[in-house]
Amino acid sequence: MKISVQTEDFDVNSVLAELRGRCAHVGAVACFLGTVRDMNDARDVAVLTLEHYPGMTERALERVATEAKSRWPVAGVTIVHRYGALFPSDQIVLVAVASAHRHDALDACAFMMDYLKTHAPFWKKETDSSGATCWVDARESDAVARARWFADFDPPAVEPLVE
Repeated sequence: MKISVQTEDFDVNSVLAELRGRCAHVGAVACFLGTVRDMNDARDVAVLTLEHYPGMTERALERVATEAKSRWPVAGVTIVHRYGALFPSDQIVLVAVASAHRHDALDACAFMMDYLKTHAPFWKKETDSSGATCWVDARESDAVARARWFADFDPPAVEPLVE
């Protein structure tokens, strides 16, 4: 498992090659790459600023990766998440999973992204071209997507980090 929270951009090919090198015996690598959009809810986005709480963020990402590894037979997980000021088309997040079979890799990757969109301790602020800013809340559709992973669990296996 490799978790990185950073301001620097990352090279997707290098990250995937490193994951494949750690897990050479697997048959599938699934990944999700999130980028900054130039529009959100019909509002232009000039800058997306992500803030986080160091230490707590890494622990939350490790917790969701550990939970994914407990649910699916995955050989490796890498999560890279950026913070700071990001611009349209900039990379924000990469979640990559190596597994023997594609379905396990795809499901584990989707599970982690659904968690990150709703419960990872990142705060997002959008600035439009006029300089007006607004904080971004999690979408209801993201909460619904996350809930599907917990329909059979009581209590949820991964709960929001509260300290």
